[in-house]
Amino acid sequence: MSSRITEVNKDTFWALIAQAKEHPGGPSEWLMERLMDLGPEQAKKFDDIACAYTSLAYQYGLWTAASVMERGGCTDDGFIDFRGWLIAQGREVYMAALKDPDSLADAADYQDQRFVCLPHMGDRAYEELTGREIYEDFDPAGYDALKSELKQDIVYGDGIGYPYDAADAQVYLPRLCQRYMPEGVNIGTWNINSLEIRAARATAQKSKKIKKDRGDSR
Repeated sequence: MSSRITEVNKDTFWALIAQAKEHPGGPSEWLMERLMDLGPEQAKKFDDIACAYTSLAYQYGLWTAASVMERGGCTDDGFIDFRGWLIAQGREVYMAALKDPDSLADAADYQDQRFVCLPHMGDRAYEELTGREIYEDFDPAGYDALKSELKQDIVYGDGIGYPYDAADAQVYLPRLCQRYMPEGVNIGTWNINSLEIRAARATAQKSKKIKKDRGDSR
């Protein structure tokens, strides 16, 4: 039997996600109750970690994967939901996806959204315990330090910062495309008026797989 969790940190965060998923009848309710038992400080830590992992997964190569798994494109809000789903899959799946988004071909079906609310339970527990919105007690310096700490465990994969088009996606994410779009890849189009997209296309490196396949110079 696992030891009882009394404090939320990067390890117990993932343990709580895993334990919640053992309660398929009400995983979010179980996690909500558990965080309320731990108290507002620990509920806030859980939310801070969830937010940091969500932010650290903001990578265009992963967004391309989300567009494939959505079977036709992924909006800004959709990518937020996707990253919540990704965190809910657990540490191994999350870390593997940031190293190689194509590894999501081995993950649970994206249409299974049973656990998507789990990363948001800290926010809800904190508000229930304190009567305050969690953003009212946001500590920017503490959050930045936490995000830097969590980032040290992440290995970002080759080319994960580039926003791929459909043709490149088939080379970058061959297994994922085969699983979710076997009849042909259509991931929609990026907002070419976005300064962030323009900057990423101008400066980010494509995956070496695409360079080799297409003979790209960068």
